[in-house]
Amino acid sequence: MIPSVTLVVFLLIVFVLMFLFVNTIDKRKWLTFIISVIATPFIYFYGFYPMVNIFSSYHHEKYFDSSSWKGSPSLRYEMSDDLVASKELIGRSKDDVRMLLGTYEWLSWNDSIHDKDPNYWNYGLGIEPGAMNDQKDNMLVVFKNDKVVEVELYQAPIIEKEPTGSEEATNAEE
Repeated sequence: MIPSVTLVVFLLIVFVLMFLFVNTIDKRKWLTFIISVIATPFIYFYGFYPMVNIFSSYHHEKYFDSSSWKGSPSLRYEMSDDLVASKELIGRSKDDVRMLLGTYEWLSWNDSIHDKDPNYWNYGLGIEPGAMNDQKDNMLVVFKNDKVVEVELYQAPIIEKEPTGSEEATNAEE
């Protein structure tokens, strides 16, 4: 683990709170200090840190890499912010985008043509970890005149797929 400013600040906060708590039990400062120093890492790593990870929406960020994008579709959210911020796709042709990202996963619906629009490509980015997350991340790539003009990230509700008739029959036999 690499010590960072955030780690040190949070450890100090946990230490002070632990010191104040132990001080209510015993007024001897030297004993309170020793118990607080020993207990702080345990309280931090087994109590405070897991709670922060469960309730925060932090996730690892990675630079965009085409092979990782294609190889790990459920972890694309880690690279999506870099891909949008770097504007790497803007101005590229459909063939270039297909080479970098692979074939689109679905096309967006266009009410004006009453069909799926081949100029609106969508990619699933996976689900960011977190206890309160009920959304999946997606990316929309918009083309105009065969060139990318916009890349947009959006979220959609997670919908569980209901079994089809053949899957129900298989489940009934088991």
